[in-house]
Amino acid sequence: MSESQKKTIKDLPEDERPREKLLKYGADKLSNTELLAILLRTGTKGKSAIDMAEEILKSAGGTFKGLAGKDTEDITKMLGLKNAKVATVAAALEISRRVSKQILKDKGII
Repeated sequence: MSESQKKTIKDLPEDERPREKLLKYGADKLSNTELLAILLRTGTKGKSAIDMAEEILKSAGGTFKGLAGKDTEDITKMLGLKNAKVATVAAALEISRRVSKQILKDKGII
């Protein structure tokens, strides 16, 4: 499939699009790739947000834990992401860290 023929998220059936899936079935029903694609919002020429999310996660060992270990410079280097996308991903990772820390505090673990 050539770049001009690559599928975009809009080409997917509505119930397979990450945002619509999340709203219909809940965030817990989405894959890591789909969740990250929602944060990225858009892709680039020839790559959908899902394609980009898949590549980012792959380069981070396939997990959010691997991605969380990256700093903003590392994230920027992944696929040449621009500042807005990097800031969104970094903010989501920080929110996750803070929620995890609060849960551990509430349980008296830290």
